[in-house]
Amino acid sequence: MNKQIFAAAAALTLVLLPTSGNAQKNTSETYRQLDLFGDVFERVRADYVKKVGDEKLIESAINGMLTSLDPHSSYLSPKSFKDMQVQTKGEFGGLGIEVTMENGFVKVVSPIDDTPAFRAGLKSGDYITHLDDKPVRGLTLSEAVERMRGLVNSDIKLTIRRAGREPFDVTITRAVIKVRSARWRTEGDIGYLRLTSFTEQSDVGIANGMKKIKEKLGSKLKGIVLDLRNNPGGLLDQAVKVSDAFLDRGEIVSTRSRRTDDAQRFNAKKGDLAEKLPIVVLINGGSASASEIVAGALQDHRRAVVLGTQSFGKGSVQTIIPLSGHGAIRLTTAQYYTPSGRSIQAKGIKPDIEVKQARLETLDQGKRRREADLKGALKNPNSPQNKGGDGGEGSDGQKGENAKGNEKPFDYQLERALDLIRGISLYNVRVSN
Repeated sequence: MNKQIFAAAAALTLVLLPTSGNAQKNTSETYRQLDLFGDVFERVRADYVKKVGDEKLIESAINGMLTSLDPHSSYLSPKSFKDMQVQTKGEFGGLGIEVTMENGFVKVVSPIDDTPAFRAGLKSGDYITHLDDKPVRGLTLSEAVERMRGLVNSDIKLTIRRAGREPFDVTITRAVIKVRSARWRTEGDIGYLRLTSFTEQSDVGIANGMKKIKEKLGSKLKGIVLDLRNNPGGLLDQAVKVSDAFLDRGEIVSTRSRRTDDAQRFNAKKGDLAEKLPIVVLINGGSASASEIVAGALQDHRRAVVLGTQSFGKGSVQTIIPLSGHGAIRLTTAQYYTPSGRSIQAKGIKPDIEVKQARLETLDQGKRRREADLKGALKNPNSPQNKGGDGGEGSDGQKGENAKGNEKPFDYQLERALDLIRGISLYNVRVSN
């Protein structure tokens, strides 16, 4: 019996020895690399032209490691971590822009509605090259964001590089940014919902907006426009909840990470706030991350028509990992996939109907003769009077929606979305009859 136990132990040792050797080799190499880091750290401390604090050196080393992985992984100092937590709750101080790092410059993903950056005219795709005349190149994204934040009512000058024009400066006054992520209104007999970001209250805002729209329009409601243009994203769970609000069943999004056991799938629960009415989702190049999850889910389930231009293409998931007493790290831990299995990373959502933003001008065709203007023309038997060539409202009278004095700026993409819903509604009524 003792011999059998000894033989088994010897066999186990023989099996484990190669693995142990590999582990020791890997551990030895890791320690050698860490020794290299320690040597460089000590050399910088001793010989750099200026004295640099140990904390700054360590934080910079950590940030360098993370930012070398992808544009979205980074180190958050205790202050940056606190600011990020405040931002996801919907109120923070700064300019009101969602940014990323590209080619050494800060790139605007999108300005947030009704913020200083939005009112200053910043656009998705703009590059910020200088902050108060100091170059951005060489800064990390966290450092650049930190510089853009500051005291409320203080000014900062941004140098902007935009495609098709020479670099220009914009001075923006910092403010407390209060993000009301969900807005609603009615456009005739169509409900309009606007999401500017995905914060902790987005799903509640959408539900309240749908409730108000139904109370106002009742049975006259023909459909919903969900506007996700220039929405840079936000919380994954909110993207799932907003998608679920308009889906009765099926997968919303799945995430896949390095370890297959960590894969997640999010499914819709029964209940559609729009009650099967037509939905059009508006997207553009500033629609990113959580916005793309919603657009992709509704598109794949054929629950909505996606209209506009191709979205940003951020298909990765970042996890915020707190470091006790030392801020946190933002680490890319997974990629997400739409219900049909599409990865949006670096591709974005392609709209079902591409409509670029444009201006619409009415061409003056002058006074034209009509049948009613011809001598001896027969009268319309269904009309009590022959009104001749009166143009009426919306033609020569110019009392239509774009007449002078209309306060809302003309939105070509929104108008096409409204036309599409009216067309679908009209078709459905005729088919049912």
